[in-house]
Amino acid sequence: MDDFRAARERNGSAQDLVLELPSDVRSIQQAVEYVVQNCGHCHESGHKLNLNLRVGLTEALANAMVYGNGHDPEKQVRIEVTMVGGAVTARVTDEGPGFDPASVPDPTEPANLRKSGGRGLFLMRQLLDEVSYNEQGNSVTLVLRVEEEASLEGGASA
Repeated sequence: MDDFRAARERNGSAQDLVLELPSDVRSIQQAVEYVVQNCGHCHESGHKLNLNLRVGLTEALANAMVYGNGHDPEKQVRIEVTMVGGAVTARVTDEGPGFDPASVPDPTEPANLRKSGGRGLFLMRQLLDEVSYNEQGNSVTLVLRVEEEASLEGGASA
């Protein structure tokens, strides 16, 4: 039933998960659930992790599979998750040519309200504490600080 390969690594005080998925959007839910279930902070971090990380990671994976890899079943998406201190960092990398995130129009601007592009990037930026891309634009790093559940700083509340 597993549509992906997963590995767990210990790196000093950090705990890492590495997953490789086919470019098949049907594998996203299972992969996100696997990350959340195997995240050391998840059980203590309730809403922020269960909403913000799930949605952000889902959007990043969908973008990597659909836009990055162009639904190509021969291409993989790699997820690297590190849990250290009070933060969860997830890097999602596809095998596509990359893109310039600054070129994606803001979906909240009146001229773009009826256009479909940019909503996933917008959601990631709103729900996570940090969102950054590599120079090529084929890898996004998501950071969620989970120390202060009550305040939900840097992310939206449910």
